[in-house]
Amino acid sequence: MKIAVLAGDGIGPEVTAEAVKVLKAALGPAPGLELIEAPIGQAGVVAAGDPLPDETLQISRAADAILFGAAGIPGDEAIPYMMRPGASLLRLRKDLQLFANFRPAFLFDELVEASTLKREVVEGLDILILRELTGDLYFGQPRGVSVNAQGEREAINTMRYTEGEIERIAHVAFQAARKRRGKVCSVDKANVLEVMQLWREVVTRVGQDYPDVELSHMFVDAAVMALMKAPKAFDVIVTGNVFGDILSDGAAMLTGSIGMLPTASLGVGKKGLYEPVHGSAPDIAGKGVANPLAAILSAEMMLRYSFDEAAAADRINRAVKTALADGLRTPDIWSAGCRRVSTTEMGDAVAAAIG
Repeated sequence: MKIAVLAGDGIGPEVTAEAVKVLKAALGPAPGLELIEAPIGQAGVVAAGDPLPDETLQISRAADAILFGAAGIPGDEAIPYMMRPGASLLRLRKDLQLFANFRPAFLFDELVEASTLKREVVEGLDILILRELTGDLYFGQPRGVSVNAQGEREAINTMRYTEGEIERIAHVAFQAARKRRGKVCSVDKANVLEVMQLWREVVTRVGQDYPDVELSHMFVDAAVMALMKAPKAFDVIVTGNVFGDILSDGAAMLTGSIGMLPTASLGVGKKGLYEPVHGSAPDIAGKGVANPLAAILSAEMMLRYSFDEAAAADRINRAVKTALADGLRTPDIWSAGCRRVSTTEMGDAVAAAIG
């Protein structure tokens, strides 16, 4: 197992350290485990003058999987794109052609009270948001800011998808649903966007190859409402890059905290990039209060998806559940009667529970 460890910025190094600790505990003395650290984001700028240094890119290309922390700094959006720390992750995904972003939203029984929604709405929640990751507004050309004929600045981003890009993410969605509860909901905005009309047409066509999977369609605004009203009605949601970004962060609050959600970005084959959904959170960096469970659960996903180590992954999942059952909580998921712990203490508890 050759794993590139890209801790990055903000709370990235803190939570990644705990994920590595737990990963080692779950695998035991695995002789083939190789962890290679490399800078990315602002750490890459400091180390090599580039948010995605060439050496980091080469290490990532050579690795079997990538464990990623977070990238981005305050004021990131004002920096030119290629030097923007937060854009390093998008550049890396694009270079490695990691087009399928698996964003599970599940709720541990121990955290039902941490959600702001009623118990009956979220208890037993287990859905998968599958986000297309290398197209759409984030990558479409043309893009940029210019001055028009009237001397006024204007900005443009292009929503663009090819049939092939839609087909491949649709196939992944239907295949994932076959291993779950057999339902796919495709989320689009086909009532006003030609891109999304093509999206719906292609997903519908691909769905004919999967007669055992139930396919439905929903406009993104209606999907947001449904996700808050009756989230357990969903199984697999497949959608574009921008809509998937928004929906999955919204789904995080169903689980009590964005600090609980892992994610996997996959391409063709077993190689993948694994990261917590939460981002760099610079306002709490260095305070020891960040929740490491999303990073730890990302390591669990890595063992399942890239290395077929289901037994080790199960050990991590059970250990997280044990720590929560013991009443340990970082501040984002704390409730009365529980014990507030630091980032490191939570990581230590999960590692110890693996035994």
